[in-house]
Amino acid sequence: MASFSTSARVLPVLSLHPKRNLSIITSSPSSVHFSNTHLHSLKIRHKSLGLSSFEPGGFVVCSASNNYFSVDEQMKEKQSSEEPYEVKNSMWNWRGYSIRYQYSGSTGPALVLVHGFGANSDHWRKNIMVLAKSHRVYSIDLIGYGYSDKPNPRDFFDKPFYTFETWASQLNDFCKDVVKDQAFFICNSIGGLVGLQAAVMEPEICRGMILLNISLRMLHIKKQPWYGRPLIRSFQNLLRNTAAGKLFYKMVATSESVRNILCQCYNDTSQVTEELVEKILQPGLEPGAADVFLEFICYSGGPLPEELLPQVKCPVLIAWGDKDPWEPIELGRAYGNFDSVEDFIVLPNVGHCPQDEAPHLVNPLVESFVTRHATPPASVSAASLYSSN
Repeated sequence: MASFSTSARVLPVLSLHPKRNLSIITSSPSSVHFSNTHLHSLKIRHKSLGLSSFEPGGFVVCSASNNYFSVDEQMKEKQSSEEPYEVKNSMWNWRGYSIRYQYSGSTGPALVLVHGFGANSDHWRKNIMVLAKSHRVYSIDLIGYGYSDKPNPRDFFDKPFYTFETWASQLNDFCKDVVKDQAFFICNSIGGLVGLQAAVMEPEICRGMILLNISLRMLHIKKQPWYGRPLIRSFQNLLRNTAAGKLFYKMVATSESVRNILCQCYNDTSQVTEELVEKILQPGLEPGAADVFLEFICYSGGPLPEELLPQVKCPVLIAWGDKDPWEPIELGRAYGNFDSVEDFIVLPNVGHCPQDEAPHLVNPLVESFVTRHATPPASVSAASLYSSN
């Protein structure tokens, strides 16, 4: 345990929120103790104060002439010595389909963790137990992924089934049927589109949202030149309607291929463990997984994040691993300019899946954001919203 004295005032990072009229709690000058249990820490500059990135730290320390804040990851040192919270698996019947979810924690605000393309609720295994110490945490397998049912998309004829509207409806219904409360959505990659769409469709459910490296949907038909669109449609038809698609999936759904893909999108490849490879691969070997995979990679319509963000009423925080090779941060920064986005935070030396590659950065960020927004408006009663369920 290390310590130092400072004449600066100590401001809890959880109270920093320039876009809301919240008072900043200060204390008298004092000695501040920081834990050196871990080497990780965070440095934050807020949007209106210059917030831009995370590095090692603890409590917020600032002086009248300095707007730079250092945030210690070890604010929860006492909790780290407690017994780990048990993570339970369960199934939920949604519209006749079996949906797998995980949950942990019994008190505090509700969090729903939403995975990205090809992943499942196990991708949040490094977050659930930590966040469950002070939250009710749920992690859901979107229909078609993980150990949820995988209905054949052809059974729906010409009407697309695996869309952001479908998954958004699933997410909102999950909050009403299982969580029975409003919730914060913590989303990665395409899960961010799911969260945004859900918040647009039923804004009374989502209390706030964190988007981790949201998918920019660069293959969306609107982002392609007009002369390239016929070629894209032809390629999609080839994958969906010929044996070429199944052959392609067979090549992808192997331990070696999954490991190589993960090593591309994780900057710290030491985090690409055999456990992670198996967590991602095994559900992809279940019947129907290939059809879902091919259906989604041929899904070039639907909403874009820049279309949804202006419609969202809840506070949004965007965090971005700056080493993401799939969703370049240079393009992602523009999303920090929307009115609904209170912060855009850079996660240094992190790839596309920050929650798994750098949970030591993501978990404190989630705790901070949720604490800032945990008190619901007086006009909203969660009990009245879900009392009928």
